[in-house]
Parts: sequence; C-alpha cells; structure tokens
Amino acid sequence: MRHLLITAPFPAHLVDKIRAVSPNLTIEQRTLPNGRWPQDWTTDAEIYYALGAVPPLAQAPNLQWVQTHYAGVDSLEGTELWHSDLLITTASGVHAANMAQYALTQILAWAHRVPNWFAYKQNKSWAQNRWETFVPQELGGKTLGILGYGSIGRELARLAKPFGLEILVTKRDARQLADSGYVVPGQGDPAGELPNRIYPSEATRSMIAECDFVVITLPLTERTHHLFDEEMLKAMKPTAFLVNVGRGAIINEADLVHGLRKGWLAGAGLDVFEQEPLPDDSPLWQMENVILTPHVSGFTPHYDERATHIFAENLRRYLAGEPLLNQVDREQGY
Repeated sequence: MRHLLITAPFPAHLVDKIRAVSPNLTIEQRTLPNGRWPQDWTTDAEIYYALGAVPPLAQAPNLQWVQTHYAGVDSLEGTELWHSDLLITTASGVHAANMAQYALTQILAWAHRVPNWFAYKQNKSWAQNRWETFVPQELGGKTLGILGYGSIGRELARLAKPFGLEILVTKRDARQLADSGYVVPGQGDPAGELPNRIYPSEATRSMIAECDFVVITLPLTERTHHLFDEEMLKAMKPTAFLVNVGRGAIINEADLVHGLRKGWLAGAGLDVFEQEPLPDDSPLWQMENVILTPHVSGFTPHYDERATHIFAENLRRYLAGEPLLNQVDREQGY
C-alpha cells in the first residue's frame, strides 16, 4: 500500500475521487494547526498533498513527492524540501480561467472608464461633459502584452483575441510553444498559436514599449523580483494600463506610484502587493488611476474540484511511472 497524506480540508466526495485512482492507496487526512507543521508530528507518507507547510524531512523519512494546493511555490524556497531531490508539483492551471477573466475585466473596466460610472452614481450627479468623462477606448487594434505564457496567459490570449487585440507575449523559452502543464479541455492555447509575436524574457522592455495593455502573470523568483522598476515603467507608453495578477513584489511599488504620478503610464489594476494587506498609508488607495482588489483574482468556487482533478491525474501518472504535470524546476524557481 502507498501512503498518502492530505492536509487540505477536502470533503469526502473529493477524497473518494482521489481514492478511486488506485486500490493500493492508504489515505490519511490531517489539518495543520495554524497552517504550520507541528514539531511533534511525524508521518511515514510517501506522497503529501500540501495545503501549506511542509515537514522537516526527518519528520517525513519516506516522502518522495509533494503536490502543492497552489500554483506558486515561492513560499517553499529556502526550505529543506526545496534543497532536496524530492519531486514537487503544483496546481498550476487550477485558476487559469477565472484569473484570465479577471485580467480581462480590469482591461475592460479601464477602457470603458467603469470607475467613473460608480463615482458619478455615488455623487448622484451627471458629468457636465459626458463625452470627455465616459468615452471609452475600443480594444480593436490595440496591443496586449502578456508577461509569462503559462496557463493564465494562454487563457487570457484566447479570451482577448476576439476583441481584435494584437497579442504579444514573453516566454522564458520562446522556442518551446506547446503547453506542457495542466490544460482544461477547450481552454488556453495548448499549441501556442494565438500570439502575434513571442519574445524571450530578456526582451520584456522592448515588448512592453509597444503595448497599450500589459498583464503580469509571472511567478516571483530572483529574476522577477522588482522586474518592474523605474527603468521598466519608463519604457511603457504613457497611455498604457498595467495589470498585475502575479506577485506583488514583481513591481517596485514606490517606483510605480512615482511613475503613475509622473505619467510614465496611465493607470494600473492591481490584485497583489508587496505587503498584504495593503497598508493604510499606501498612496495607491488615493490614486484615481488605480483599480485595487484584495488578492482575489484566483478565487473560484471550483478551486478544490479542479485541484483534485489535477492531483488525481498526477497520482495516476506517479503510480504508473509517467512524467508528472506541473513539475517544479527549482533552478527557474517555479
């Protein structure tokens, strides 16, 4: 029997879905107190589905593979597990649909000046000049730049294409177009056919200089930390709108605030921040050209169901000795 430990609070029907993968599984479900691995906990599990904390290896001597409940793994860097040779896989792709829709919503809200709708409703008045106040941008003929062409970026490209947007993307390996991760049937861009142009990551600055909208879907790594600093922000069009659904620290927030005030770019839609919750004294709260949300772009009522589906497929592959989906490349940091 193969011992599987799960610390996610999956309901019984989802655990049964995992159990159905093989009759040779022993499944143990625990809840981590305060999201931490207790010092007095040990496990002989070979496979660990991790909601949060991972154990010291001495407390999990039989561990071979960890599947995380989330797409990002920056919280694991520096742990003993990260520096081991154990398999780590992620739930990348679990929220591609809703995060892509969120990014497109930010773009449409900015283009159609939606914040003005609510401002004038709250004031119970009409603008004196409705044209200047409410005239939108039409997306047809505009250019959308997507930083990171993983599951979120590919689904965003699929949704954005019918609006007539030219799609530019950056990709770490621009020669490898096919998606090797988890793909929901009918979604995304599995073959990498939708972008008008694909740029290597090193050409990010050149790419964003051409874009009317820029969406960051990148993971947080040493390479992407404060990628959007003063130099990068100055490369953007002064009419451009920046959306971040990746990680907050990819943007140097002080430089962004300065850039928005100076007109290096026109506006920003931010779901993630360098410090969360966003501090009360952050200038971003008061900026009319910024749309803020509290790290909710990844929320979906179908999260656990999709995460279970990804894990069940990976579990089948693991037991069959096949390559796993969403395997982490420690050198790249995701």
